[in-house]
Amino acid sequence: MKIKSNFGPNYKTFEIGEIVFLAKEKPLKLSCGTEIKNFPLAYQTYGELNEDKTNAILICHALTGDQYVASPHPITGKDGWWDFMIGAGKPIDTEKFFVICSNIIGGCMGSFGPKEIDEKTGEPYGVNFPIITINDITHAQNLLVEHFGIKKLHAVIGGSTGGMQALAWSVLYPQKVHLAIPLATSFRHSPQNIAFHEVGRQAIMADPNWCGGKYLLAKKYPSKGLAVARMTAHITYLSEVALQKKFGRNLQKKENFSFSFGQDFEVESYLHHQGHSFVERFDANSYLYITKAVDYFDLESDFGGNLSNAFVEFAKNKNGKFCLISFSDDWLFPPSEAKKLTHALVACGIDVSSVTINSSAGHDSFLLESDTLKNTISGLINPSSLSRATPDKPNH
Repeated sequence: MKIKSNFGPNYKTFEIGEIVFLAKEKPLKLSCGTEIKNFPLAYQTYGELNEDKTNAILICHALTGDQYVASPHPITGKDGWWDFMIGAGKPIDTEKFFVICSNIIGGCMGSFGPKEIDEKTGEPYGVNFPIITINDITHAQNLLVEHFGIKKLHAVIGGSTGGMQALAWSVLYPQKVHLAIPLATSFRHSPQNIAFHEVGRQAIMADPNWCGGKYLLAKKYPSKGLAVARMTAHITYLSEVALQKKFGRNLQKKENFSFSFGQDFEVESYLHHQGHSFVERFDANSYLYITKAVDYFDLESDFGGNLSNAFVEFAKNKNGKFCLISFSDDWLFPPSEAKKLTHALVACGIDVSSVTINSSAGHDSFLLESDTLKNTISGLINPSSLSRATPDKPNH
């Protein structure tokens, strides 16, 4: 179906793939106490579901990702954010697996979020949208999985915020997950990470075009504030080595300083580009809501300060397995976070492996193609006993 984008300074019409309306009969109760019913969730699927529905893999996207994991993005035209990983003959082989990726609730690519119209007012929800959590996001994904009639997922895989969703799946639906693979993530957001998110939120809300969250009604857009939020966050996605290697102190198309507040350095120009391109594809209020959901995530506090208690039920899943993947120079979610998770899982007697991949691109390493990453994922998800997809069905 075609919908008109409700965000960005340049309103565009683009194609949204599949949308399903969930919780039609029984409302989904959110952590904040609000109930939502008959809400849309946008998703993409790749490959075919086999007859016994045992070959499904759920991919959970990161903070500002979306459902276009292995297909061109309708706004940017770029390849899917994990295109190198998913497809025929690729590590997550769509000739063997049925891959699902949904745009999370709170998002802005077709799923229920702050830019959706509130039937009570006839206006976009804006900041009247209910506060969401990672658990809420996971519960909504479960409704989508149930929509397909899938009783157990072969794997749940996600990086960063998506990794938190993979962890939440193992806690909330322990008997529905055979293999959990969280990448570049943690069981909670650190105070430093929360601080960076708050700077981004304040940048958005300080933009006069935010209009108290009602910028869509005012036909304005907080482009500057959202761009600054993205610039701030993007610094955390890279490592010092990556910045030094890519930019150093190189000047941007000049030999001398401008002695002005213009963009003298290449790294400044790069951050401005990241900020300006981001506002074309993301909703400012969605950024507020999703970052808050990530900040609230804390499995340790949820289980009385004992992280192992979070996985007691998953330990009863006889065939359940875990693999934690971290990256050596990721300072947003360093390998030490995966070690804490590994110890908690081992304490429960869970079959767990932990892999630290040598990297030089920082947190974003999980989005970059590497043989080590591809071989690790492929080796984990490919059992010899898995039945192949049912033939003679059209691809999604």
